[in-house]
Amino acid sequence: MTELSHLDGEGRARMVDVSAKADTTRIAVAGGELVTTPEVIALVRADDMPKADVLSTARIAGISGAKKTSELIPLCHQLALSSVKVEFGFTESSITIEATAKTKGPTGVEMEALTAVAVAGLTLHDMVKAVDPAATLDGVRLLTKEGGKRGHWRRDENRSQAAQPTEPQREVRPGSATVLVASTGGARGTRPDTTGPTIAAWLESRGHTVRGPLVYADADIAAGLADALADSPALVITTGGTGASPTDATPEATLAVLDRELPGIAEEMRRRGTEVTPHASLSRGVAGVCDRTLIVNLPGSPGGVEDGLAVLDPVLDHLLAQIAGGGAHDE
Repeated sequence: MTELSHLDGEGRARMVDVSAKADTTRIAVAGGELVTTPEVIALVRADDMPKADVLSTARIAGISGAKKTSELIPLCHQLALSSVKVEFGFTESSITIEATAKTKGPTGVEMEALTAVAVAGLTLHDMVKAVDPAATLDGVRLLTKEGGKRGHWRRDENRSQAAQPTEPQREVRPGSATVLVASTGGARGTRPDTTGPTIAAWLESRGHTVRGPLVYADADIAAGLADALADSPALVITTGGTGASPTDATPEATLAVLDRELPGIAEEMRRRGTEVTPHASLSRGVAGVCDRTLIVNLPGSPGGVEDGLAVLDPVLDHLLAQIAGGGAHDE
């Protein structure tokens, strides 16, 4: 695309005619963050802001914003949205926002996803401004989209252009690792994190530079995974959210971003765990590669983490080297 689609031959604004385009399923994911203070983050996590229900209010606002996109942005088409999801996560200095919009039709839903993030972020600002009037809504951007003749597109954070599907899309930082914890109680501060620090210490002992543990509620684990991948680590290890509970969603969130699965790793972890307890067979954890980042799901129990790390120990360095494009293939 080398021309602006919303200008006619004389440079005047126009609405694009999409009547000749085929109806396909269209999905777009956008992200952003409200940069604020640790005090605000603690208050929001504890649901202790002067304006209550901060995240719930921002979520509803984001969904409503997506539905009104054509009213807010003049040249957008009116779309029958199939679904809109708005999810939040936390870092030390920000509340992350991720919105997914879906429709079936002749044009995409990128603007709906972006509008959902922007409106949710502005609502967060409104909710926290009494405590932090200097909060900043930052990094509102499209992350992925699919559908239509161009198929799947994923943001290249380094080049701001789409790479070809067969090319590496991110410059992975060798030796870097992120630990992600799925725990609703941990995110609320009502339950101690008993597994994230163990994984971080194990990685540091092997010479990795570790970010985290990042702690996200089970319902927000997709946003947590996006956060974990944001700075292109070589490795992401998650813990928790792999069971059969209705709230356990880590495997689904992981599968949504994987380019290739590595089923042998997850199978060996389950096999090793069942030597200790039959409950290990209930883990639905997966492992695989997203671009050139290795992602491995571990259970949320200390014993499950111990078994998982024991499985990774003899193969991790070799596997990371292979994913990076090196390493011997005959070992």
